[in-house]
Amino acid sequence: MATAPVEQPSRAATEAVPMLPPMKTFRSQSALPPSVSNRDLARDILDLAFELESGSSLSTFTRVEGPITVRLTGPAPISLSMELENLLGRLRREAGLNISLVQSGAATITIEAVQHAQIRRFLPSAACFVAPNVSSLTEYAGARRSPRTDWTRLQNRQKLAIFLPVDTPPQEMRDCLHEELAQALGPLNDLYRLSDSVFNDDNVHTVLTGYDMLVLRAFYAPELRTGMSRAEVARRLPDILARLNPAGINQSALRRSDTPRAWIDAIQTALGPGASKGARLANAQKAVNIARTAGWEDHRRAFAHYALGRVVQSRDPDVALSHFLAAQRYYAQTPGAELHRAQVAQQLAAYALLEGRAQAALDLIGPHLNVARRHENAALLSTLMLLRAEALDLKGLTAEARLVRLDSLGWARYGFGSDAAVRAKAQEIATLNPLKRGNGRL
Repeated sequence: MATAPVEQPSRAATEAVPMLPPMKTFRSQSALPPSVSNRDLARDILDLAFELESGSSLSTFTRVEGPITVRLTGPAPISLSMELENLLGRLRREAGLNISLVQSGAATITIEAVQHAQIRRFLPSAACFVAPNVSSLTEYAGARRSPRTDWTRLQNRQKLAIFLPVDTPPQEMRDCLHEELAQALGPLNDLYRLSDSVFNDDNVHTVLTGYDMLVLRAFYAPELRTGMSRAEVARRLPDILARLNPAGINQSALRRSDTPRAWIDAIQTALGPGASKGARLANAQKAVNIARTAGWEDHRRAFAHYALGRVVQSRDPDVALSHFLAAQRYYAQTPGAELHRAQVAQQLAAYALLEGRAQAALDLIGPHLNVARRHENAALLSTLMLLRAEALDLKGLTAEARLVRLDSLGWARYGFGSDAAVRAKAQEIATLNPLKRGNGRL
């Protein structure tokens, strides 16, 4: 069996799509309110506020006190300016923050647009990052090994900088903006146990969710202030959350277990940069084994199977399919995992298309198109639509397929960036169609 498509496009160009439609963008919309127990939420907020991704603990609660100003500097494209305006509007409406954009002078948070290579010079595996007590990459370069930029020593947040890559697809710039600005304002940690949040290193959610906005609203509750200890924040959270999330007072807590460091390290090695094929495979299998031994049946068990499927896909597609099916099974029983299911559905639909099962592919894709659109994931949406177009072609519905494909390419320009990347993605999916396989047609 040939390999099902991966989510990242190759960079090979093709002459098959000589003209691309204009790039599509999402209209700013408020997220749906979360359904979460206040007991779970209080625990999550404490772990997000008083721990770092490395496992280090923080002794002091910090946030930006007073009005928050944001300034965008560097060669930022117009699209990034628009995304920032939209995000600030959401933060005011949904998180209740007093936050505004300034065009000049000092700002609480400076967002500097830079080349990705400049970011890699400091953090080779990072797409973007946030740092305290600096306002430019030049300033960070001179202070990065000093206590000044050490998050574990942070006592207050008066000046922060976010570094975003401008030579990446619009969606990646926006994703970085959402996550890094949220971390500049509030949580510094990521928790794999969260299923409906950008504060999770699985990178499934890429724009701030209703859960994330609720966390930020709690962070900036008047009962809290910079300098509080974990115990002081913990004492105040029940009353804060009862006011902000009354539906969560009597909701049953999920009480998900903490994620062990061994599982996190295994996942990061399996999917991160730099590891050999053998190391990726061993660590993906290790993550599945840890999840199985722990008795998990939530999105973390699913993600381990998904990771293993991705790792073995090129060498053993049938084994990969079994892990994608397992991932979908566990995601299906996890509240808040609709977007995760859509990610897996694109893999399963590719297998169906590859085998000539057009209707099965359409049935797999259909329920997830609106999910991808609602979560503003253009890369996922365009991939699902391209798969749908090929399935329609396979059924002989060529006129409908042409319209779907044209629509998908506008989203692909936002999700994948360059014309070459868009054409490569379209060509990659076209080769799954038994009618076109091997002839380079679109």
